[in-house]
Amino acid sequence: MTARLGVAAVAVALLLLPTACGGGDSDADAGDLDAGSFSAAADTGTCVKDATAVTATPPGYPARFPFPAGTVVFNVEDRGADGMIATGVTATPFDDVLAAMNAAEKSGFAVTSGETEEDDAEANWSGNGFVGRWAIKKSASCPGETVIQLLSKRA
Repeated sequence: MTARLGVAAVAVALLLLPTACGGGDSDADAGDLDAGSFSAAADTGTCVKDATAVTATPPGYPARFPFPAGTVVFNVEDRGADGMIATGVTATPFDDVLAAMNAAEKSGFAVTSGETEEDDAEANWSGNGFVGRWAIKKSASCPGETVIQLLSKRA
């Protein structure tokens, strides 16, 4: 997967995220997507300089999901019936990543619910034959960097 795909996906998701903070039980809105284990899977310690991009994605992954420019997707985990989880990191600041993720609607991935806090944001989305959840978080060990996770499965 190229960094371009990662960047585009993040940009789209950010634009789609509601601007209100709090307000709503986003975990409940996730339906049968396991939001708890999804959040627990985040690797917030890998920095862009240390990340090695995956070279291929498994079948059933929404390869057209637009991550923000400069995103390095370094892990894709197949969770069977629960879907795929892709983890990436970018040197793009959190607020810019948020805007980019919400902009994913332009590529057909619409946010259906979400919430934003100071250091993290998450949203459920659907589109192009997929449903899922994305989460972004300021990196725990790499100042100015943002970790992105994308959970997806066929609708």
